Amino acid sequence: MKTLAYYISDYGYGHASRSIALIRELLGKDKDIVVVICHSYALDFMKSSLSEHGDRVFFHYVRTDVGYVLRKDSLEVDSEELEKELRTYVMKLPALAVEEADYLRSFNVSAILSDISPVAMETAEQLGVPVIGVSNFTWYTAYQGMVSEECLTSLRHYYEKMDCFIALAGSDEHWDNQINAGFYARHVNEETVQKIKQSFNKKLIFMPIGMKIELGSINELPIWDHPQFSFVVSHNMNIEHPNVTQIQENDNEVQHYVAAADLVISKAGWGTAAEAAVAGTPLLLIERNAFTEDRNTTKALVNGGFAKSVSWEELQHIDLLQEYERFSNNRAVAPNEVSTIANTILDYIAK
Repeated sequence: MKTLAYYISDYGYGHASRSIALIRELLGKDKDIVVVICHSYALDFMKSSLSEHGDRVFFHYVRTDVGYVLRKDSLEVDSEELEKELRTYVMKLPALAVEEADYLRSFNVSAILSDISPVAMETAEQLGVPVIGVSNFTWYTAYQGMVSEECLTSLRHYYEKMDCFIALAGSDEHWDNQINAGFYARHVNEETVQKIKQSFNKKLIFMPIGMKIELGSINELPIWDHPQFSFVVSHNMNIEHPNVTQIQENDNEVQHYVAAADLVISKAGWGTAAEAAVAGTPLLLIERNAFTEDRNTTKALVNGGFAKSVSWEELQHIDLLQEYERFSNNRAVAPNEVSTIANTILDYIAK
């Protein structure tokens, strides 16, 4: 048996959902693979999503990174609070890596994957095993312009330990032994997609703003009243409107709603964006110019014909029917590269 430890970012559900796609693919391709998932924020979601794999997946609760710290009721970062949290995290990281290495020794780990926690790099060094980064960004580049150079230098030190970096679509990273890849996403069941479509008598818009974002003014958006569209939103978005349906909290496979939708409105979170691009569902991406990660993802999607970017202010009065019609005659579809990425990882650890 070959055991992989997989460290997954704790910022939201996007890293978890795309990692589920890759874990499913790895387990399907190699019956001798066992995966230890190292994560905290969406661990219950991952347990539920991977329950069918039984004793081939283990779950280890650990806080893997800081992510972004946002201002209250905003899509923008709070740089001062982020700096404080990041300094504490970086200070504790060496000791945490020692603890992680001690925990993983009993599993006889062959390699470590990271999307894209820096503690994975230090833990791999402690164990003397290779570490592979899989992401569209690193926190070193994501935090540039947000935190001090001192914090950035500390993060770069850990990412330089990667033996290989698989750079996903929209990446602007430059590391040694980098392999460029495209979009990948969880597979969909076409029967489930059709059932969702048939349950609405209007065109469908899916609007998952994000599991770690709360917007105080979102109830007041004029678009909810549009007579030709129905809306589906994440279960954390408490929208009280007859034209809006919340996804059930225990409905983990939301990629089916992305595929069933006629239009997706979202921040430029890579997970949702990739699911839309692979499904051929047009995207309206809410601009967050302070986020390098978002800017790079948006650029890749817009240039590929998958999306259009809009500001939060523009969204208040946007002509949704016009946007839908603009996309409907020329829908771009991205190949799902999950199989290729899994093969790259399996080939690397077989060396």
